[in-house]
Amino acid sequence: MSYTGDATAGGPPAFRELGRLTVTKVSVGPMDNNAYLLRCTGTGEQVLIDAANEAPRLLDLVGDAGLAAVVTTHRHMDHWVALEEVVAKTGARALVHADDADGLPIEAERLAEGDTVPVGDCALEVIHVKGHTPGSIALLYRDPAGTPHLFTGDSLFPGGVGNTDQDPERFGRLIDDVEHKLFDQLPDETWFYPGHGRDSTLGAERPSLPQWRARGW
Repeated sequence: MSYTGDATAGGPPAFRELGRLTVTKVSVGPMDNNAYLLRCTGTGEQVLIDAANEAPRLLDLVGDAGLAAVVTTHRHMDHWVALEEVVAKTGARALVHADDADGLPIEAERLAEGDTVPVGDCALEVIHVKGHTPGSIALLYRDPAGTPHLFTGDSLFPGGVGNTDQDPERFGRLIDDVEHKLFDQLPDETWFYPGHGRDSTLGAERPSLPQWRARGW
């Protein structure tokens, strides 16, 4: 079955083969958070993006292959409920942007703009996208044989940017970073994976950028 980006709460994971990297998407917890398990097909090394909830379910996904790291896209609690248990049971490194590190329940290594997170022979580029939280990040995988793939946390969704609590200053920072660091730098075919709900592409959302700015959310 082809990958559609659908992963419903309590439902089966969605699986995508990218050649050198596989993506397993699962929806967990009462807020239907997306968690993404990435696996390098060459080395078998695995990295989890957002240990959001339901630690036993995430650990089942990890299986016996081990887990190198858990990257938390931002400090909001619904994205790290399972973090402490997953790290304790796998020995994985915990990674988060420095500006959100104090919001996590455990000590984590601090990321910055331009850092890379290895996934075996593959790499994720860290893009700092301020506004939803001070330390929100997106993670970019540049598939050498295909399109870019972008994990956006709660900074970008199909239909708009993330919540900024109706704060014009925060919204301005977020829409600027989303436009200039993501849309201006990456092609339309870039597939993005948000922190909740369905995936989309930058090309599908690009025409709506002026509307998002005008409405202020």
